[in-house]
Amino acid sequence: MGGAWFPPDTTLRIEAKQFNLFFSGIIVISYTVLFIFNIYLCVWPCSANGSDSKKQRLDESPPSRVLHIRKLPNEVSETEVIALGLPFGKVTNILIKGKRRIILKLGTEEAAITMVNYYTAVTPQVRNTPVFIQYSNHKELKTDSALNQRAQAVLQAVSAVQDGNSPSSDPGVLDLAPPPSPVLRIIIDNMFYPVTLDVLQQIFSKFGTVMKIITFTKNNQFQALLQFSDPVNAQQAKLSLDGQNIYNSCCTLRIDFSKLVNLNVKYNNDKSRDYTRPDLPTGDGESANKDHSLLGTPSGALASYSSGGGYSSSLSLSQGAISPLSAAAAAAAAAGRVALSGSGVSGVLLASNLNEEMVTPQSLFTLFGVYGDVQRVKILYNKKDSALIQLSDGNQAQLAMSHLNGQKVFGKVMRVTLSKHQTVALPREGLDDQLLTKDFSGSPLHRFKKPGSKNFQNIFPPSATLHLSNIRDGVGEDDLRLLFSNSGGTVKAFKFFQDRKMSLIQMSSVEEAIQALMDLHNYDMGGNHHLKVSFSKSTI
Repeated sequence: MGGAWFPPDTTLRIEAKQFNLFFSGIIVISYTVLFIFNIYLCVWPCSANGSDSKKQRLDESPPSRVLHIRKLPNEVSETEVIALGLPFGKVTNILIKGKRRIILKLGTEEAAITMVNYYTAVTPQVRNTPVFIQYSNHKELKTDSALNQRAQAVLQAVSAVQDGNSPSSDPGVLDLAPPPSPVLRIIIDNMFYPVTLDVLQQIFSKFGTVMKIITFTKNNQFQALLQFSDPVNAQQAKLSLDGQNIYNSCCTLRIDFSKLVNLNVKYNNDKSRDYTRPDLPTGDGESANKDHSLLGTPSGALASYSSGGGYSSSLSLSQGAISPLSAAAAAAAAAGRVALSGSGVSGVLLASNLNEEMVTPQSLFTLFGVYGDVQRVKILYNKKDSALIQLSDGNQAQLAMSHLNGQKVFGKVMRVTLSKHQTVALPREGLDDQLLTKDFSGSPLHRFKKPGSKNFQNIFPPSATLHLSNIRDGVGEDDLRLLFSNSGGTVKAFKFFQDRKMSLIQMSSVEEAIQALMDLHNYDMGGNHHLKVSFSKSTI
C-alpha cells in the first residue's frame, strides 16, 4: 500500500535505537566542550603567569650597555630616540624591534647605568608621551635587516656630527648636508613660561661653545639667534634639540640654520650677549652681571649652572630623586628631554617688608595673580609687614618670586622668598583674625585656570607700561587717563589698539604701574565690562 510494512514491535525497536544514538551524541558533544573548557582554564593562567614572569625577568635584567626603550609613540623618529641617550655618552648602536620598541647600545656600561638611574627617577617623554627604559637581555644587536637600514644611517650621521666629521650617510636616507652656518634661528612655540637668554645658553652650551645670543620678539613669538664657535656644533644642537620641550609639555624649540654667519652684538644685557666681549656696555644702565638664572624657570630646574659644564652639586630635582646631579643627567634636564615637575617645590611664598598701612589680601591676590592662580593670602597677625601667598603650584610660585622680588610696592622694596609652609592654613571657625586671611580658591579672576589660555603667553616682568583689555565701547582716552591718574600716578603716554577694545598706558614709574594694576584690574566699567590690566613688554 505505497510502502513497506513492519510489525509494531519492530518499529518500536528502531525508534528506541535512534533515540539512543541521538542521546549518545549529545553526551559526546558535552564531554568535548567540557574538555576544551578545562584546557582553556589551565592554559590561560599559565599564559598570564608566563607574561608576568617574562616582564619580571625584563625588569630584573642586570646592568648592561644595551637598553630597551618601549611604549614609544608611533610617529617617533630614530633621531628622537638617539637624543635620549646623547647626554649620557656615545650611542654606538640602535635596533628597531617594532613600531613602539627600540633598543639602544651605549658606549659604556657606566653611561647606561647613569641613563637608567636618571630616567627611573624622572620619566622621560618623547613627543609628550611617557616612555619606559630598562636594561635589555641582548648583549649584541643584529642590525642587518632592511628595517634597520635607516636607523643605522641616522646613527652614523649623529656619530659623525658628535666626532666633528662630515656625515657620510646616504642623502636619500638622511639629509645631513654640511652645516651652512654656525648661527641658529630659534623659535619658542607654546611658551607657557618665559625663556631667558641664560636658559638658552645653558641648554645649547652642552653642544659646544656658545659665542653670542640675541633675543627678540617677532610676530608675537619669542625668537633668538645663537652663534656657536663651530658650524658642526650648531648642527649637532639642531639635530638633538629641534622639536624638544624646554619644560614639561611647553616651550617647544623650533630650530633652523640662519642665513647669517656672524652676529653683531652691541650690548651685554638680558636681551643680547657676546660671551667673547665681557667689556661691552649694557645699553640700558643694567648690570651685565645681573643674575638671571632663576628668571621664569619653573621649579628652578635650570638654576645654579656651573662653569664646569654641568650643574653644581647644590641642585636637586623635584621629588629629591638625584642629588648631586651628574653633568650628563643635568644636560638631559636642560635639553628638555625629560619632564620636570614643580611638585617638589613649595607653592607658598613669603612676602616681607610690605607697607602694612596699605597692603591687603586683595591687593596681594591681584599682584601675584599676574604670575599664577593665587589660592590663599594670609597677612601675619604678629608681623603685619609680611604675608604668605599660596599659588597653585611650585612653578607659579617660582615665576612670581623671580619677577616680584625687589619690586617697590607702596613705597617699600618688597622681598619675596619661598616659604617652608606647604599650604596657608585658614583660621578656625569663629576666630576673628581681623580679616587678614582670605581664601581665593573659587575666584573667577584666576588668569591661568583655563588650559591653553593666551594669558600663558603674556607673562612679563613688571614694567611702567600696562596693557588694558576689555575696554567698554564709548570709553575714550581721556576717560582712561583720568581713571589711572586718580590711582595716584602720572600718565606719561597712551595708545589705543585699532579695535579700541585694548590699549597701552604708560605710567611714570614701575612702582606707579604696580599700584595702578592692583587698584584697577577688574575695575567695573559698567555694562558687564570689567577692565583687565597686565604688564606689557612694549613701550609707547
